[in-house]
Amino acid sequence: MLYVKNISYTFSHVFFLVFIYLFLIHRYSKRKTLVICFLSYLATNLLNHFKLNLFPDSRLFYFFTTITQISIAQSTGLLIAKKRDSRVLFIGLSASNYVIVGSITASILYIFTNSVVVALAGNLLMHLTLLPALFYKLGPIFRKFCERDLGNNWWELCLIPVFFYCSFSCLAFFPYTLYEHPENILVSVFLMITMLVSYIVVLRYLDSETKQVEEYWKNVMFESYIKGLESQNYLVEQSEQNLKILRHNMRHYSMMIDSLLDQKEYDEIRNITGHINEVVNENKIDHYCENMVVNTILAKMSRQAQSDQITLHLDTLIPKEIPVNEYEFAMILANLLENAVFSVKNAAPSKKYVDAKIHCTKEYLLIDIENECDKEVFFDSITGLPKSKRGKGHGLGMQSVQAFCDKLGGTIDCYCEENRFRIIFFVKFSPLFT
Repeated sequence: MLYVKNISYTFSHVFFLVFIYLFLIHRYSKRKTLVICFLSYLATNLLNHFKLNLFPDSRLFYFFTTITQISIAQSTGLLIAKKRDSRVLFIGLSASNYVIVGSITASILYIFTNSVVVALAGNLLMHLTLLPALFYKLGPIFRKFCERDLGNNWWELCLIPVFFYCSFSCLAFFPYTLYEHPENILVSVFLMITMLVSYIVVLRYLDSETKQVEEYWKNVMFESYIKGLESQNYLVEQSEQNLKILRHNMRHYSMMIDSLLDQKEYDEIRNITGHINEVVNENKIDHYCENMVVNTILAKMSRQAQSDQITLHLDTLIPKEIPVNEYEFAMILANLLENAVFSVKNAAPSKKYVDAKIHCTKEYLLIDIENECDKEVFFDSITGLPKSKRGKGHGLGMQSVQAFCDKLGGTIDCYCEENRFRIIFFVKFSPLFT
């Protein structure tokens, strides 16, 4: 039986490391990640040797050694993960639950067959069945949650694998094992089934919620885009009507100018030409870039700034064809510019301005927005992005910016110094991407 435990625990450690290696997005190179995983494997197996072979009768030593092994295993996941947060901990804790299923399977088979070969074969088969199934069913969901930050509270979700693990441990391993209390086998089996079903249901529900958030922001962007087009269409119609009137009156203006020239009333002539230029400028259609979708959003944000008496300086370099999804790009611009305009809306007149540099070429994407900021800005400790204080329903815009940045493999840097807030979004496109 001790031989079964040793091999079974070794299988568990190996498959735990394989699980987190496959499901996490790595911070380091493949070689360095594998070295870290191998060192973790050696450490946990050495502790196995101590608790199973050298001190098999000490329950206290067994308890503290197991806690140490759990700490090493979970620290391995946090160490190799690109983003070290509650999502990574959730995946690591979930991996512990899935590998413990193999150990319980080995114990059950050994109790019924008294065969080491059958017990270990069942253990290995259970791992080889669960891992691919989970990887293809839940892997994409896990990776999506690791890549994006969509506001789910993963610290609370971590309680699910914690309580499952504690339940498994109390039923099958400590303080009494299944060998000592085989009547716990049926409960353990149903608990394993409950865990598998619970994970699938919870994660698919979260995935559905995530998709709803994404659809919400797409709808917001399209609504903004449609309103922008309607506004532009209205302005075009008004401009055309005003210019028709101006063209109709040009004959009269020409006659007035000729008459005033004869009378040498040059000041009056300047007043007439000034009036004509004013009418032309008032009916000029705003044109910020070549891309129609982005131009529509920029025009809408410009009019919003004007209505709040905010000066919006736009330095744009955006061709008609851009290497990113133009609708997503327009939504990101709308979010960032809206946040900047909102932050200076109630500022003093001399501080009501926003400077925005927006370039999107085949080589790079740059969004650099700066504005005055008299209030304290709170930054998220994980993403480094500012957190909204406007209550529930706000702050999702910055999360969509982070998701867009992660999708493109870019960087976001933001800071607030001397009452000036600045956010820089930069992506360098590779030749294959463009």
